[in-house]
Amino acid sequence: MATDSPLIIALDYPSLDAALCMADQLEPSRCRVKVGKELFTRSGPAVLEALHGRGFEVFLDLKFHDIPNTVASAVQAAAEQGVWMVNVHASGGRRMMEAAAKRLQDHHLSTHLIAVTVLTSMQTEDLNETGVAATPQEQVMRLASLTQQSGLSGVVCSAQESAQIKALCGAEFLKVTPGIRPSFAAANDQQRIMTPSEAMRAGSTHLVVGRPVTQAEDPMAALAAIEAELAVV
Repeated sequence: MATDSPLIIALDYPSLDAALCMADQLEPSRCRVKVGKELFTRSGPAVLEALHGRGFEVFLDLKFHDIPNTVASAVQAAAEQGVWMVNVHASGGRRMMEAAAKRLQDHHLSTHLIAVTVLTSMQTEDLNETGVAATPQEQVMRLASLTQQSGLSGVVCSAQESAQIKALCGAEFLKVTPGIRPSFAAANDQQRIMTPSEAMRAGSTHLVVGRPVTQAEDPMAALAAIEAELAVV
């Protein structure tokens, strides 16, 4: 079921049953869902089939990072399973990203391919420890530009970088933003965070929301509260 909602609910669960229990409390016309490493590693393609069967568009968040041909093949495999979006690490470089984008084009696959710039948990000292002499914002801009040049649809980034990426890469370049916390929710382990309305005003095109919805007593009520906030953006 196609939706124009910017909301992507993170199904960060250790089992298929737990993920589907949450999915069954959501409406596919009002959000998309994200499947990450733990859930996919434990459940495999079965979770994608189950979610698609319920009408959800799925962002498969596996952050591929390997030699170009391996990543291209993995991206193709994801797209052939019908996922709406899949991602790679921009730090894998131009040749890796170009190979993945070309593979989708050559096989006429419409899955959105985006790249992770800098993880939202990372700060300047974390980057410096890996040999990157830049702030997270500087590195995000460098990798966003490289991602666009490599033919991808957009990036995963902090909302704090969305406005600059919009200015650099344009409004149509997707900016998928984790670290979204409504005012009623705790920050938890995300360092660079914004509220949903702040993120959309900054230029984000899609918002990844996890615990504020999935740990709410009434997940759809929490989602509706976010929708109400976004309605005034």
